[in-house]
Formats: sequence, structure tokens, C-alpha cells
Amino acid sequence: MLRLFDLSLLINGFPIKEAKTELDTIIQFSEEEHALFIQHKKEEIVAYHLQNNPFYTTIVGAVNIKNWNDLPVLNKQNLQKPLSERLSKGYAIKNVYLNKTSGSSGTPFVFAKDKYCHALTWASNIMRFGWHGINFNTSYQARFYGIPIDFIGNRKERFKDFLSNRYRFPIFNLSDAVLESFLKKFKAKKFDYLNGYTSSIVLFAKFLEKKNIILKDICPSLKVCIVTSEMLFESDKILLKKQFGIPIVNEYGASELDLIAFENPEGEWQINAETLFVEILDENNQPVPNGTEGKVVITSLYNKAHPFIRYEIGDMGILDEKSTLQKPILKQLTGRTNDIAVLPSGKKSPGLTFYYVTKSIIEDDGNVKEFIIKQTQLDSFEIEYVSDNELDKNQIQKIEEAIALYLEPNLNFTFTRKTVLERTNRGKLKQFKCLKVNLLI
Repeated sequence: MLRLFDLSLLINGFPIKEAKTELDTIIQFSEEEHALFIQHKKEEIVAYHLQNNPFYTTIVGAVNIKNWNDLPVLNKQNLQKPLSERLSKGYAIKNVYLNKTSGSSGTPFVFAKDKYCHALTWASNIMRFGWHGINFNTSYQARFYGIPIDFIGNRKERFKDFLSNRYRFPIFNLSDAVLESFLKKFKAKKFDYLNGYTSSIVLFAKFLEKKNIILKDICPSLKVCIVTSEMLFESDKILLKKQFGIPIVNEYGASELDLIAFENPEGEWQINAETLFVEILDENNQPVPNGTEGKVVITSLYNKAHPFIRYEIGDMGILDEKSTLQKPILKQLTGRTNDIAVLPSGKKSPGLTFYYVTKSIIEDDGNVKEFIIKQTQLDSFEIEYVSDNELDKNQIQKIEEAIALYLEPNLNFTFTRKTVLERTNRGKLKQFKCLKVNLLI
């Protein structure tokens, strides 16, 4: 019998029953069957987009498609074209799942998934959360995420929260007074699990540590904490486990793809080998041996609306030596951590808050290509950006209004257009940087 969460997916045109059935079939494969499945899906998705997607056909050019390692590696700059130019034949805005990447890498873009592909994403989520006793239809989530402040956007997210059986703790302001109000909610409500941005949940744990409180003592229904979107350091994981009194699970995903890796009950960071094909490549885009660091490059095996074939996500990683094609294990991931912004009022906001601030400049016309934000003083920030055209006064005003709305007023911002932006020695672009050491927590 369908419950509310599954029903909401079905009503929105996502065939969740069929997706669950296919996923169940995939996970029952033997190693040999799985290897054949991966090979078939790789060939199928490439052939589909070469036949139905002019954008991808142009990218591939005259490459010999019979050799997988000769296929081009897509990067986020390749995808900064109007979405209408990237969709496959037969797909339009009205019949796909549409979203924007967070821009945490500094390179935002709009993307699409066909509805069956998105249903498989949810089937994958449901299965992996189920490893830890979480049922999306019945388990009550304490959600540490951002939320739009505008009325319509806010109401939409709140309605989604209702359908998904979750209570949202907005993370734009994480001052002690706000964290105290969070604590009261945990005393009053029977949450089954926490889920959200790593840095926000770590701040809450530090607050509990100061008060000498174990969260499960005041909310006995809690079973697990799942952190996402930012790197989870081992020291932070130890802190979370100590202050929450429950298992801590590490998630690695990308909105344009799926859950990429999810910690299984054995403590392994198990890569999704059902809907994705994950590679670790060297600087020449060739596979490296397990145990060697390289670029994380991912193929979405089911997305027919939009090509994500050998897509460079912007992270560096290492596959465990014991990995197999059927059960790849992510040994290490680097470069997904965000700083905390400390503001003049004492408000603390995680770096991903700037996703909501910079949404006002993320447009599907490809103007702003990349951006980083640097905090130089408590009240002063620099935005460096690469774009086709200089930001005009109206755009800057829009950004400043968003900053005042999501963070606080009377902050000083300077805008500098550049031809290139500074990157780490691994080529990673960090969207938010706090340049004043004494501002850090």
C-alpha cells in the first residue's frame, strides 16, 4: 500500500513503483550479471544521446565511441548553456524534473532529469536510508537545511516537508539563541533521525557540548544522524557521535546525479553502482588504480533528458583497494568542506548559505560562469566572478537585497569581474573563503 511520501512522488509524475522494482532487480544481480548490466547501460546511454542530443553529439565530435576511455569528460563549464540547448529530443521544461546545482563549486547551472530517472534517484535514496532503519513514509526527520525566505518559495518547501514527514531547522542563523530554540524542539518532538548540512549539524553538536547535553537523552526516539553536502572530518564525526548518542552516517551526493556514496551498516562508504558509473581518473582522463587519488568522474546511466556522461563533478577521491565493480567503496573524498561565516551581529551561517544568496545571479543565460565569495572582515566581503558581461547596477542591487534578506543588513560587498578565479592545487574552486583567521570558530 502506498504511503504519503510514495504517493506524492506518483502524483508528481515520478513512477516510483516501477523504479523500485527495477532497483530490486539490479541489486539481485550476480557479479557477472552486474558487469554485463554496467557495460550494457554505458553503451545504451551513450548511443541514446548521440542519436537524440545534438549538444552531446557536438561535444563528442569524431571520437571513437567504441573505446569508453576516449569519450570526452564533461565539466560544469560545458554545461553552462541555456538548458533548451542541452535537452534531448522529446524533452522540454514541462516534462522533466528541473533544478539548479548549489554552485558550491563556484560553477552553477540548471539541469534536468527525465521523470523515470528521478524516480530511480528516490528509489535509491529509499533503499540506502533503509539500511539504517529509516522509512521515508513513517520516519520523522529533523532537517538541517536552508529554505527560501520569499513567501511562495517558503510555502512550497514547507509543503514538501509535510509530504516528506520532516521538520526543517533553517540554518541561515545559528547563533546560540537559535540553537537553544532547536533544542526545545528536540525535547518536544519525536524525531527518528537528523539529516542535513555537515557544518550546521556540527555547530549544533558543539552547542550541545558546551551545555553538556546528549541529544538522545532528551529525544529518545532518535536512531541515526545523516550528514551531507560537506566533508565530514573524523574529529567532527567523533563529536557528533558523542553529543548525539546515535550512529553517524556520511552521505555524498549531487543534485544533478543521485546519491553517489552512502555509508553502509558496516561503516563502508559504498558507491552507488546501480544508477551511476563512478570513475577515478588522472589528469589525462584515464582510470587510476584503486588506492590512487584522482578526479571523481560520474556517468548517470539512466538520464535520457540530459547527458551526464563522464561528468567531472569537481572533487578528488580514492577508491578502496578492495572495491569491485558491483560494490565500489570510496576510501577518501577531498575538497567538500565549507567555512562558517561569522557576522557582526554574532550570527553564524554555514558557507552553503551563500547558495541562497547567489541564486539571484544564477541565470540560465550563461552570463555568470564562476564566482567565489571571500570574507575579509566581520562586515566585509568580496565577490569575484567570471562572466560574459559586467554585473550592472540592477543585478548588484538584487544581490545586495538577497544578502540583507538571508544574512543581515549593513554588510559591505565589493564586486570584481575576473578572467579566471583562484583554484586549489587540485583545481577545486572553493566558493566561500574566510580570509581572517580570527573570524573562524
